[in-house]
Amino acid sequence: MPAPPTITLSTEEREQLHARVRAGTSEQRAVERARIVLLAAEGHANKEITRRLNVDADTVGKWRSRFAQQRLAGLEDQRRPGRPLVYNHDQRLKIIKTVTETPPEPASHWSGQQIADVLADEIGISRSQIWRILDDLDLKPHQVQSWLTSKDPEFWEKAADVCGLYLDPPDNALVLSVDEKSQMQAKSRKNPTKPVRSGTPERKEFEYRRHGTTCLFAALDVHTGEVIHETKERNRSKEFIEFLDEIDVVTPLDLSLHIVLDNGSSHVSRETKRWLACRPGRFVIHHTPTHASWLNQVELFFSILGRRLVRRGEFSSVEDLVAKVVAFIEHYNLSAKPFRWTYEGKPLRVA
Repeated sequence: MPAPPTITLSTEEREQLHARVRAGTSEQRAVERARIVLLAAEGHANKEITRRLNVDADTVGKWRSRFAQQRLAGLEDQRRPGRPLVYNHDQRLKIIKTVTETPPEPASHWSGQQIADVLADEIGISRSQIWRILDDLDLKPHQVQSWLTSKDPEFWEKAADVCGLYLDPPDNALVLSVDEKSQMQAKSRKNPTKPVRSGTPERKEFEYRRHGTTCLFAALDVHTGEVIHETKERNRSKEFIEFLDEIDVVTPLDLSLHIVLDNGSSHVSRETKRWLACRPGRFVIHHTPTHASWLNQVELFFSILGRRLVRRGEFSSVEDLVAKVVAFIEHYNLSAKPFRWTYEGKPLRVA
């Protein structure tokens, strides 16, 4: 038997092999191969490497030889030829072309079976094979994404104004992001929810009882993260003005209040405008562009409230819902922090 090849490493090769061994994200097989080469470079025989790493002798010989011939590239898996494509390039293009066309009436989108039926004479392909090809091409005709384009002619001016408040607030001022979460439902299940168990998630009965709704008004202090709040039965100009009165009472009188609002009906009503006109030095209003309420940071707080309490919570009455929402906000304010704000022209996401 020929003697195993002698392995001599350059400084760069040694560093790369050690990095593969140390990296927590390295695949186990990549770590094993790197260790084989490092031990070989230290002068260890294949038998000793086999014993130390508890691997097969043929495995040690294979990767030692591959490295000697191809260096680091030899430690990568080689492409396997695999089975030849059953459907060629032109046939795959035909599938793509079909998927990107309007489906036959009255369907709203393509199904795998419809594509197979349309291409039956030309290609003769099964529904399952179509889905495999579409999956390989990352084409998903069964999915849809929506967007809403703001046609506000002053979009960029308003967006820059709001973002400027977030990044560089005026002196002697509070920046408050204000909105309301309407129609929060107090719901309870008809039968008790079953708690989470090993191997089984929490289980809720599908049917539930409705006990009524409430509306949460909230003002997020953009630079501390704390939330001023009130709950009311309805969301009209009257209730919104009452909440602005509450903000006026609980905030320092020597500060001007810069209020970020979307274009909801109660925010732009004649009654609201009249109330604000009487307080020009105290309240300064900044409206987000139309269809861009996601620029309002309080929406991030509403998302947190929905995910952590409202969506999966059970409430025996409206009073129970209100009590739990208030308790949640009071607890939230104890450790509130401002959101890390960046604006890239895209809707916000909350982790």
